[in-house]
Amino acid sequence: MKEPVVADSTCLIGLERIGRPDILPSLFDPITIPPRVHLEFGTDLPWLHVAAPADQPLVTTLKMLLGDGEAEAIALACEHGSRIILDDRQARSVAQHLGLSVIGTVGILIRAKRSGIVPSLKRILGELEAKGFYVSDALIEEALRLVGE
Repeated sequence: MKEPVVADSTCLIGLERIGRPDILPSLFDPITIPPRVHLEFGTDLPWLHVAAPADQPLVTTLKMLLGDGEAEAIALACEHGSRIILDDRQARSVAQHLGLSVIGTVGILIRAKRSGIVPSLKRILGELEAKGFYVSDALIEEALRLVGE
């Protein structure tokens, strides 16, 4: 059974740039995004579900610390009790402080490698970097170590 998840735009944009947004529905279902993330991503995919967070006071409070998409995504994940896909360090910290389980793009790619969805983590990380997706050298080294590459 696949895990439900709420996504921010960074992972979606990165995977779209390398032609691999299919990785997400291979691992998660449903994949929900708030309206602001839908606007930031700008692409309609049949497996993406758009839902607005109901707790607008929480969204307003989170916007004092984070971008609009991250604020809506965190509020939505709180409402759904779902894991959230976030890459921004501050957004991850806020989400974890609110008790959310967080995964980032690299964590998703580690899962994809372990599940046989991608044959080479090193190659896909290189493709992401070539398309302007920043991943620290330390994170790359740790990710490759975790999958034995």
